[in-house]
Parts: sequence; structure tokens; C-alpha cells
Amino acid sequence: MEGKKILFEKYEMGKVLGRGTFAKVYHGKELATEENVAIKVINKDQVKTEEMMKLITREISIMRLVRHPNIVQIKEVMATKVKIYIVMEYVKGGELFAKVSKGRLREDVARKYFQQLISAVDFCHSRGVAHRDLKPENLLLDDNGELKVTDFGLSALTELQHDGQLLHTQCGTPAYIAPEVLRKKGYDGKKADIWSCGVILYVLLAGFLPFQHENVLNMYRKIFKAEYSFPNWFSLEAKRLISRLLVADPQRRITIPAIMRVPWFKKNYTLPHTFSVHESMLGSFEEDQDSPLRGSPMKKSPSSPALLNAFQLISSMSTGFDLSSLFEIKGIKAGGSMFTSRCSANVIITKIEKVAKRLNFKIAKGKDFTLRLLAPSEGRKGRLLVTAEVFKVAPEVAVVEFSKSSGDTLEYKKFCEEEIRPSLQDIIWTWQGDDACTNQKY
Repeated sequence: MEGKKILFEKYEMGKVLGRGTFAKVYHGKELATEENVAIKVINKDQVKTEEMMKLITREISIMRLVRHPNIVQIKEVMATKVKIYIVMEYVKGGELFAKVSKGRLREDVARKYFQQLISAVDFCHSRGVAHRDLKPENLLLDDNGELKVTDFGLSALTELQHDGQLLHTQCGTPAYIAPEVLRKKGYDGKKADIWSCGVILYVLLAGFLPFQHENVLNMYRKIFKAEYSFPNWFSLEAKRLISRLLVADPQRRITIPAIMRVPWFKKNYTLPHTFSVHESMLGSFEEDQDSPLRGSPMKKSPSSPALLNAFQLISSMSTGFDLSSLFEIKGIKAGGSMFTSRCSANVIITKIEKVAKRLNFKIAKGKDFTLRLLAPSEGRKGRLLVTAEVFKVAPEVAVVEFSKSSGDTLEYKKFCEEEIRPSLQDIIWTWQGDDACTNQKY
């Protein structure tokens, strides 16, 4: 491997795939598995403002929320004193835009991509995430021609907002922006995403945009009025669906559940293999690469929890990486999922088990002081599956991290705040969100 850069003894860094304002994306390979990955490298000294750091941490936290077969997955986040490394799924099939730029797609091909797009967007919305920049350039294709949504840099978290509260940031690509976003009077990010999906479907079937004009203001006027025409090769069913997607009034625009009931959409549609939870999953204890506490290889032994070095603790809990502030919306703050304790790992595990048994959760013990807890019944998005892991940071200090493996995000937060935190109060030294030692895993 002479001449190759090895990152944290885990990844081989390859050629540059792309460049951004303050980041480069490299091709990489995981040494243990030989799996191809994409590694986004951000230089901290080029992140000039606190606002820019917030955008980066928001994108990371959102990508952790949205795990779906049709969304590019984040695998791991690591850091040094000068750089942030975001390891992501490598999707080498290129942009859907490149495919469309060669000409319109057959209706059955366009339908397949649209089905996968709607499935991914529905999943995002169920997690309280509005993408806000859906366009063919942000839709990638993998080796098997499966669609993958990417670029959550402009996304917004809406799940914690009050009912009826609107977004006001004008963002996105002009030709794909919903009219209510352009009006600057506040908008529902999820409804705006549906408009963008309608524009994408039109582009896939037509090979060109529905709203076109050399003058941007004139293009906006067309968007405000939803003024467009169909080429003669569009089928009647496709026209009907697009006519319900590209509705200027967001309150009258079709919803995703209604889209999924449309016969044209349902044709040859198969549900993606999402991460539904079964009791068999309790036995799976693969290392969770998303933990914000990861930074370099850690030594583990059956008799003691994973030992974190000082840099890993500082990196994961420093204000520069604190994701909790990104979820504060008009006084509402998301519940934490990490705490420190001066109790032994065995005591902590026993206490967590006691809480889980009281709630009738099924419990599975993994190696290295890890528990998996499976809710007794189905929730809004299937059964809640929670992982708890204990890390040792000093002879008398442990960090306990909870993470959601599957299920609904709000149900998970309620579980942490209303069950775990009160029940473990006697062993908690510092709960995430109390002072400076805060971080959050989503």
C-alpha cells in the first residue's frame, strides 16, 4: 500500500471524486472488508463561521436519522484536530441527471425511479426531515441501477416544530422550487418536497423542465401559476398524477399516502427492504460505526468496557460537534441519549436491564457491555429497537450511549426522557444536555 494514505488504520484513501467550498470527497476502501466507500474530508480551518459548522453538523445528524435503501448512508464520522472525516456509502453509478440529459426515459423506467424517490422521501418525512433540494443532480444510481437520494445540506428538521409552524428559509434550485417557497411567506417543507418530486417526474418523462424561460422572473411567474403543458407522449395516467403533484396551492397538493394509492404508481411497485425489526435482530451486535465516540481503534476486553482516550472524549463532546443545539426550535429541545456515570459497567447494565424488564422490552446482551432492547409492540414506524453501550473514559467514569437502531424517532426520545433518565437518576452523573459535556446520537 505504498503511496496510499491510511486513515485511522481503517480506510485506504484513493482519488478525489469531487470538490466543494470547504470539502473534498475521496474514493476510499475499508481495509477489513475491502468495501468501497466515499470519504468527505472537511478542513476545520476553512469552516470560517459557527453557522457553517452548524450546517455541517446538521447534515451529519440528519443523515444519521434517515437510514433507507434509497438514501445514501453515512457510515462513520471521525475527526482530528484539523479535519472532519465523513465516511459514506459509495455510489458509483453517477447522477440520474446524466441519464436524463441523454434524453427522456421510458415510462416504466421513470416510474421505477419515481417509486424509489417517493419511498425515500416518505421515509425522510416520517423522521421529521424535509430535504428541500430534490433534483436529478441529487439522485444517484448504484451498480444495480437503484436510486439513492443524497445531499442533505439544505435539509430541515420539522418533527419538533409546533403544529402549523412554517419554514422561512428560501433554498433549493429555482426550477424545482415550490411556489410557496418563492413567495417567502412561510411554507411546509414536506409539501414543498412533493412539488419537487412532481417536477422530477415530469423531467424523467419529458427530458426537459416543465417551467422554462430565459428570464428567471418569467419562469417564477409560470411556477406561481403552475403553468405548463404536457408533451403528446405522456400517458393519461401520468398526466393525471403530475397534475395533482404540480398544484400551486400546497393545501390542495396530493399527499404521499395518496400518491402511493394511485394505480399508475402502484404498477410493479415493491416495498423496499427497509429496516423492519424482528426479534431475530436482537442477536445481531455488529459494531455501530455511527457512534460519535469513534475516532480511532479502541481496545476491548470481555471484563471491561471499551476504553476511550481523552481526544475521543473531547472530540465527541466538544461544542464544535454538539448536535443538540441544532434541534432547538422556539424553546423545544430534543432529549439526550448519552450520560456519564461513576458506577461500574456491571451496575449500569443491570440497572438498564431492570428498566427494560419493567417495560416488557425483550433484552439481548452483546459483548463489550452492549445491550439491545426491543419494544413489546409495534409503534408508528415498527417496533422500537434501542442499543445501549457502556464506554470507560477513566478508572471511575463511564459514558453510556443510547442509540435508535429502528423504530420511530419521537418514540425513542420519549423512551430516553420519560423512562431511562428518571429511572437511572441514582447512577447518572451528567446527562446529555446538562452543561458542556453534551452530544447526541440520532
